[in-house]
Amino acid sequence: MAISGTAAAPSLPVLDRAVERPVPTRLGSILKFCRRNPLVMVGAAVVLAWIVVSVCAPLITPYGPLTQRVAERLRPPSPQHLFGTDALGRDIFSRVAYGGRISLPVGFVVVLVALGVGGVLGAVAGFGPGWLDGALMRFTEMVMGFPIIILAMTIAAALGAGLEHTMIALVAVSWPRYARVTRGLVLSVKENEYVFASRAMGGSEVHLLSRVVLPNCLAPAVVMATLDLGVAILTFAGLSFLGLGSPPPAPEWGAMVAQGTENFDQWWVSAFPGAAILTLVMAFNFIGDGVRDALDPRLRRSL
Repeated sequence: MAISGTAAAPSLPVLDRAVERPVPTRLGSILKFCRRNPLVMVGAAVVLAWIVVSVCAPLITPYGPLTQRVAERLRPPSPQHLFGTDALGRDIFSRVAYGGRISLPVGFVVVLVALGVGGVLGAVAGFGPGWLDGALMRFTEMVMGFPIIILAMTIAAALGAGLEHTMIALVAVSWPRYARVTRGLVLSVKENEYVFASRAMGGSEVHLLSRVVLPNCLAPAVVMATLDLGVAILTFAGLSFLGLGSPPPAPEWGAMVAQGTENFDQWWVSAFPGAAILTLVMAFNFIGDGVRDALDPRLRRSL
């Protein structure tokens, strides 16, 4: 006997839809790790505070950085002059706040340019033919054979005192480290199977270097650049201390410390600019150490 009608399909159990969780990205994991590191947070807060002070200097300073009041010269810290005054009666707090407008941009520009120049030369050396690798690395080692501060002083003195010339000198002594590190990373990465696979699929050498190899070499270079921000600011302050940085009367921290050496009894003339250099350099070191630890998978077990 035939059964009329269509047989009902067996009912399937209704499953609760799982709540989708966002997949943590590499950047998100790094930021999460840094937030758990108190030194990174302290460093970031100090850098952010100096950026705010530098940007808002015209709003928070009671005097101009070049305003002279000779009658109030070498006054100690007071409510009228929070950091005291220098030998020309200029308010040191105002000059320190405006000094961040010089030191911070110099540090960032020098590191970015040195990273670009050194990274390109190191990548070309590691990915190019052997003769080119040898020539570039011998030149790099020749530059690295000189003490950084001595070579920077020589270049800055040859070009003449000035902010632009000092930045050129800093870039000239900073790029070799990035070149050597990038070359070593490229030599290691280019032997991986995915590089051979991309080459077998018809990828050009330029495509392989720019799209396959270099993106896998960025992490160590970023860590080095973060740490070098403090080094660049400190070296720039050292050159300015020697009279090879921004020409007077620019409110540059290193030059202000040098002026304070002429008045040892008035400690505030050099103490506050020196404290600005110290806090900013230490802050970048804290951030660099945290970024380095965050990029090390062995130190991110909790993520």
